Order: sequence, then C-alpha cells, then structure tokens
Amino acid sequence: MTWLTFALLTVLSWGVYGVLLHKGRGFMPMGPETPHAGLKAFLFVCIAYALIGVIAAVVLKVRGSNFGFTSSGISWSLVAGVAGALGALTLVLALGAAAPIYKGAAAAAVMPIVFAGAPVINTITAMLIHPPEGGLKNLPVPFILGCLLAVGGAFLVAKYAPSNTGGAAPAVQGAAKH
Repeated sequence: MTWLTFALLTVLSWGVYGVLLHKGRGFMPMGPETPHAGLKAFLFVCIAYALIGVIAAVVLKVRGSNFGFTSSGISWSLVAGVAGALGALTLVLALGAAAPIYKGAAAAAVMPIVFAGAPVINTITAMLIHPPEGGLKNLPVPFILGCLLAVGGAFLVAKYAPSNTGGAAPAVQGAAKH
C-alpha cells in the first residue's frame, strides 16, 4: 500500500497547489506589476523545485546510490521535467487570466479543468506509448464512460465555480444569458 500512500500524498499536495500558487500570485506587487505577478510566483515555484532536487540528491546519497545514470533515463526525465515545468508555467498564466473574472477563487475554476483533463491526457498518452492488449477496441465501456464523466465534470465544476462574491462568476452568468 506504499504506492497508495504516496499517491494520496500527491493528491493532497497537488490539490492545494493551485490555490496556494494563486494566493502567492495575489501577494506579489500589483498595479503596474500585475501582469508579472504570476511569473514572479512561478519563479519561486522553480526555486522550490531546485531545493527539493537538492533534497533528492541527499536522499540518494543516504540510501547509498552510486549516482549512475543512463542517457535514456536522463533524457526522458528531462523531457518529463520540461513537461511539468511548462504545465506549472501555463497554470500560472491560466490563474492570472482567470483572476479578473473569479478574483481569489480563480483556482476553483482553473484546477478542475487541470485535474480532470490531465488524467484523460495521461491515459491517452499511456495507451499510445503502451497500447492496451487487443487494441483500443477492447477498452471497457466503464473506462470510456469514466473519461467522459471526468471531462464533463471538469466542465461543470469550472463553469459554475463560485466567485469570491458568493455566486457564479460574473462572466459565466453573463455568458449563460446569451
């Protein structure tokens, strides 16, 4: 059950990530600096990643690792890091773009799209890299339904996310009237 414990800790960490990131963005200097607030917050996310990287190196040393690496392992890990960093960057940009609409509750609109969409993309990517036995035609109907429900749920949660004024975001209410 170690994998499940770590998976749940990831859910907890990533579950608070968007809200905390948006909070940090909100405490950056505003006014003429508002367009830069998200990138300023992202800069410190990158610094945190670097600090955690140093801790990972220490853990490797303490565990007795010989620090041997393969070029393929390094390459794929760097590609994964770029994907993760680009995701964090575009998340900051999404939170910043949602802030004028949702105010302090921007993460309530953005994160459901991210956290419901990412597993679907993850599944598609995993199936492309490691096709299921028997091909796509053998995918169970509940699996396909689950993917559709995740996307539909993300849409509904994002569309009807409450603003920090107590109701649906003004732009959403206006869009619904048309």
